[in-house]
Amino acid sequence: MSFVEYGDTIKDGDTAIVFLGHESMFPVKVQHGTVTQTKYGVIRHSTDLIGKKYGSKVTCSKGGWVFILHPTPELWTMNLPHRTQILYSTDISIITMMLELKPGSIVCESGTGSGSLSHALIRTVAPTGHLYTVEFHQQRAEKAREEFREHGVEHLVTVTNQDVCKNGFGVSNIADAVFLDIPSPWEAIGHAKSALKAEGGRICSFSPCIEQVQRTCLAMEEYGFTEINTLEILLRVYNVRTISLQIPDLGKAAEDNSSAGFDSSNPSHQGSPCANLQQGTVQFKSGVPLREVVGHTGYLTFATKS
Repeated sequence: MSFVEYGDTIKDGDTAIVFLGHESMFPVKVQHGTVTQTKYGVIRHSTDLIGKKYGSKVTCSKGGWVFILHPTPELWTMNLPHRTQILYSTDISIITMMLELKPGSIVCESGTGSGSLSHALIRTVAPTGHLYTVEFHQQRAEKAREEFREHGVEHLVTVTNQDVCKNGFGVSNIADAVFLDIPSPWEAIGHAKSALKAEGGRICSFSPCIEQVQRTCLAMEEYGFTEINTLEILLRVYNVRTISLQIPDLGKAAEDNSSAGFDSSNPSHQGSPCANLQQGTVQFKSGVPLREVVGHTGYLTFATKS
């Protein structure tokens, strides 16, 4: 099993996603003789998982059922163990596009954190690209190496445990793009410039505070970066639901419609908005925004090495 090389069947040692519903799923490491508890009962790895196809519907011991999904970077972002605050798919998608990443690209990242963005970057640059990721915290760096090995992508990533602001990325003049998610990104701009290829490399810095953005932009100008711009991605989700509205009193026009011979009992008219004329209401499909939405997450600052 690999996050970039998809397989059909579940094997011993795989990481799989147990899907109970859109708001309820979790990762599990498949192992012979192991069982996993869910609200629908027990899943026995040896008989219920190993050898089955990904996407299979598995019946649990209490009679309920779940789906077993092949892991993807998107699913991993939703289910990974949080060691730090992470980036989500909304920001990851614009980062991947604005950094102009593609198969074969060389990318430098700091810090690794929980590996949410790292998995997406690896999938994007595979099979011939490479990710050089730097993590200041030793235990987080070791855990990231372990996860990359378990997920079958260790040949596409190099994890380094060091301070990027002091020691850089460990590479020079080869990176197509650099991503910074650290408290003081302005201190790493010089090392980012050294890691980027001679001309045209792209850089992105993620910061939650506008004061960090200001200092980072000044540092980018000082080191000769061009096309500096900052943006923020805000996601607004709509729920599609059926609502009932009262029919307005339109006077004579409404009477004309009634005298036109409309038969609400005719099956062909059941789906029509006019079907509920006798009840004085009509039903519509409407998009309604959530009452609570995610506000500010962070600012993304992009620039180009010239």
